[in-house]
This record gives sequence, C-alpha cells and structure tokens, in this order.
Amino acid sequence: MMLHEHAAKEVFSRYGIPVPQSSLIVDAQEAKDRAWKLGKVVLKAQVASGGRGKAGGILTAATVQEAEQSARRILGMSIKGLRVKKLLVEEYVKPEKEMYLGITIDRKKRRPIIIASSEGGMDIEEVARTSPEKIMRLHIDPLTGLHDYQARGLSQFLDKGNTVVTDIIKKLYRVFTDHDCTLAEINPLALTARGVLALDAKMNIDDNAMFRQEFEEEEEDTPSATARKNGMSYVGLDGYIGCIVNGAGLAMATLDMIKHYGGEAANFMDVRAGANEDQMKIAMRLVSSNKNVKAIVINIFGGITKCDEVARGIINSGVKLPIVIRLTGTNEEEGKRMLEEHGMILASTSEEAAKEAVALGHPD
Repeated sequence: MMLHEHAAKEVFSRYGIPVPQSSLIVDAQEAKDRAWKLGKVVLKAQVASGGRGKAGGILTAATVQEAEQSARRILGMSIKGLRVKKLLVEEYVKPEKEMYLGITIDRKKRRPIIIASSEGGMDIEEVARTSPEKIMRLHIDPLTGLHDYQARGLSQFLDKGNTVVTDIIKKLYRVFTDHDCTLAEINPLALTARGVLALDAKMNIDDNAMFRQEFEEEEEDTPSATARKNGMSYVGLDGYIGCIVNGAGLAMATLDMIKHYGGEAANFMDVRAGANEDQMKIAMRLVSSNKNVKAIVINIFGGITKCDEVARGIINSGVKLPIVIRLTGTNEEEGKRMLEEHGMILASTSEEAAKEAVALGHPD
C-alpha cells in the first residue's frame, strides 16, 4: 500500500524528521484560510501515484486568491485514473540544495538498500542514467541494522558530513523497518535557510504486513483498489492487450508471451485460485474499463477454479471487446461448451491465446 504524502509526513514527523508546516484540506475555502496563515504555499494533490507535478497536481500560490484558484483547479482532477479529493496545503520553503534519499529492498541481495544522490528533485532513474557518479548505494544487513559509521558515510557523500543529514538517515531507516516498508523515500531532501527539510515523503507498506500496521487505506476508486477488495490483484500497464489470468506465475508468463508475439500488455490481472462467476465479471469490467484495451486474453488453469464458473462470468460480463480464451482444468468441457455457444474464441494453449489476442488487438 502506498501512503498519501500527508500520511507519510505524519510518520516522518513522529520520528523527528523535519518537514514543512502543512494542513490537509478538502475544499478551496480551506486552502484560502490556510494560505492566510502560512503565506506563500504549495498545493499538492493527495493521490497514491507518482507524476503529480507533471500532471498539474502540484502548484505554488503566492497569494490567498491564487491558493483558492489553484485548489479549485486541482480538486476533482484525475491523475493516472485517480480523482483528487484532498489537498496538502504546505508552506513554501525555497530549497538551496536538493538531495535524494531512499530505502528499498534489493531482492537479489535479500536485504535493504539505501540509495542516496547529491542531486534530488527528479527521477532517480534519470540521474542514474546520466550522472551515475552522483549516486551512492549501500546494502544493510537486516540482522545488525544500519551502523552509525554507515550513516556518516552517506552523509559525507550527500553534504560533507552534515550531522542533521546523518540523523535523518538513521531515522528514515527506523521508519522503514518499523513500518514494514518496501520503500521509504525523501525526494527532495533539501537544504534551506531553515535547515534540512524533507520536502516530499513517500512510503510503500508491504501488503503482507498490513495486519500489524495501523494505517487505514485511503478510499481510491481505481481498478487496483476494486480488485483488491474483491480478492484479486490488478496492476495497470501501458499496452493495449488486456489480461485476465489465475495465478501470478501464469499471469507473468502470459505477459511475456504477449511481448514475444509483438504485443504490449495493458495490465497484470490475477483473479487467483477459486475465482467465481462474480469475480470474473468484475475482472472483465475492470480490464475493459481501460480505453486503451483493444482485445482481452483470458488464461485459466482450473484446479480449485471451476471452468464453468469462469465461463459464466465471461458470458454475463457484457464486455464486447474481442476475447481469446484458454480454458483448461475442472469442468473444462462444460465451460468450453458454454463459450462456444456464445461464439467466443477458444485457444488450446497459452501461446496460441496470446498470439491470437495480439493479432486481434494490434493497432493498424
């Protein structure tokens, strides 16, 4: 789960990581009122997504009138399919130097990795590509944790051993471990006239650890949130072939096959073992709601999942896009008979299904 910025900054503040003054608001009048108290402000859309600035979801306002106008402009807008319902109104603090500090999991090394850059405020991937010398990476042994000398070394790289930066590095690592994070990030970590401040905050919590965390999930009207509420997994991608599969491994293999045959997947969708008619209908509607989807491939290996239930869900979903279905396993004959009666396209193998879907959905 990705926390909204305001929630991440609340955590940072509790751990002693300095952040600007801010307030969470839901209407333009509140933005105006906060601007009276804070002066020049930055208004930030609160959605669980990156790319807010590029989408127009972060604006600076020098006056209360500008704050009100900017709030009206941002509230209600859509950023990567997420409607903005809340804003963070934050005092404007001019950065004199911007740095990057992030902690994530290196799955190959099976341990946390701290990534620091003397250049922040932009995509860390772009910095890595164009100026690799500005990035330092440090793996942390999860049994012994972050040592003081390691934090000092990172601080020396970022800002000549600034003790405040050293302290923030140690506190961010505590945030990361205490909250079962897969990512804890400050971009930018800024030197300002008021000292070092975390001008942005990002925290991703491992979904498998949510039972022991106290965060309440923000209401999001998105395919991912809807899928999660219904016991499924959905991740949006940039292609045009919709995918509905049971099992994460088979889903990844299906995405690979789509790529192999010259297509681009529009999503990862795992309906999981035991998917029933209602779940299949929901999955069909979620995948087809993406306007970029030109065709859908359905790849079901029925064990606990019953093929006739899957077939009913497909038939009763009402989706009119070209659909290619590979269906095998429990109640396979009945499921295929139902689909054939409704003129559905059936494939005997995963490869055949992927190839046919790419052919049907390929843009001319």
